[in-house]
Parts: sequence; C-alpha cells; structure tokens
Amino acid sequence: MDRASLSEFKDRQREMWASFTPTTMFTTPVAGHLVTFAGVGAGEAVLDVGTGTGVVAISAARAGARVTALDLSPELLEQARENGRIAQHEDIVWVEGDAEALPYPDGTFDVVLSQFGHIFAPRPDVVIAEMRRVLAPNGRIAFATWPPEHLMGRMFALVAGNSALPPSGAAPTEQWGDPAIIADRLGARFDAPCFERGIMAVPSLSINHYRLLIESTVGPMHTLVERLSTVGAIRADYEALIDLHLAGNIVRHDYLLTRARAC
Repeated sequence: MDRASLSEFKDRQREMWASFTPTTMFTTPVAGHLVTFAGVGAGEAVLDVGTGTGVVAISAARAGARVTALDLSPELLEQARENGRIAQHEDIVWVEGDAEALPYPDGTFDVVLSQFGHIFAPRPDVVIAEMRRVLAPNGRIAFATWPPEHLMGRMFALVAGNSALPPSGAAPTEQWGDPAIIADRLGARFDAPCFERGIMAVPSLSINHYRLLIESTVGPMHTLVERLSTVGAIRADYEALIDLHLAGNIVRHDYLLTRARAC
C-alpha cells in the first residue's frame, strides 16, 4: 500500500463519514454496553478512538473517567462536542486525528475504547500497535465490531465487492468481527481476549425504509450509491440481506465486544 493511495483513502474516509450523525440514537445503547464491558471506572484516563458523534466518550465520562476522544472527521467531532455540551460533559478533550498515528505519548491511557471506529483503519497491525503504545502497563483495550456472518459484516463485504474505495492491501472491515482473527491481531501485545455479544435494534417500517437510512448515513454505502451509475443489482442483493434480519419492525444487528489487557 503506497503512501499516496493511503493518504487519498483517508481523505475520502474523512469526507464519507460526515453524514453519520442520524444513527447516533441506535449506537448509543451499544456505547453503554461497551463502557460497562470495559469496566471503565472513576478517575481512569480513557481514549475513545474513532469517536464519531461521541456516544462512547460521553458514556465513559458519565462513569467518572477522564476522557479524550479522537476522530478523523471534523463534522462528526462538531456533533460530538455538541452532544458533550448537552450531556454536561464539556471537559472531554475532542481531537481531530488518525487512529493509525495517535498524537499521544506512550502509556498515556488506562483504557482505550473503540466502537465500530478503528475497524475502518486500513492497516490492522498499525492501529493495534498504536492503541497498545498509548496504553499504560496493564491497561485495557475494548472495542465493538461487526461479525462477518451478520447484517453489517455482510453489508460491508457487499460494498467492498462492488467498490474501488479501499486501497490495495487494506484489510476487509468485516474481519474485525472474527474472534480468531482478533486474537491473532492482538497477538503478544495483549493477554487472551474476552468476548461478549449483543444486539443493536433499529426500528424500521420496511426494507426500503432501512435501506434508505443506511444509504444516506453510513459512509461506505452512501459513497457507493453516489458513485455508481447503476445500483439496481446491488440494492436487490442488499434488500434480500436486510430481509433476513427484519422482523416485527426491528432490524437486528448482532455485534461483538472484545476486551483484553496489555501485557
């Protein structure tokens, strides 16, 4: 993966996620689950990588942690700051930055979190090395990802199969939902990881309602639809996939939580 294509990819990532804000209401319960699963406690120094609209950062601050939150998208950080103001947690430090080049000294944080954020960094080895580097001795990492066999994992695979967006050599996003791959990526830097599953429920009146929501808010799908002149076949495949997970006006999203302690 050459430097020019990597830089171009990250510029596109910065732009494509600007539309994500409307999904905050659905990811908020997952944030609470992640913070509890991570065991975030009062006084701990916490970094939220790929904070998006800030739901994990604010949840950690409500648990009493001293929180720093980083994201590549300035538009999402603006919304995160507003969410922090409404929640009366204006002490959170919001930073525009790259998960593959965290702007912090070694050993700065007790806990590093990421909810569906670090998985979009193209080089898993680099992002894990950076998250480990900024952890204090015996610090903890915890993150939420999408299993490849469920809706979001299969959606990202569908997008990747019809898009030239990822640079050559970028790891597929959905691999971050495979416990065996996660354990391999954490490797010798961390103790054996612990896993837990959960379900994110998105109310939806129909398949088309849900598809339109995702096409307008989730960066990779939004970009794919905008760039392709014909999307009929892709939409048909995606609608068939949604149909497998829609029941009782709820679209079910299975997610995976991972927690591990730094060696």
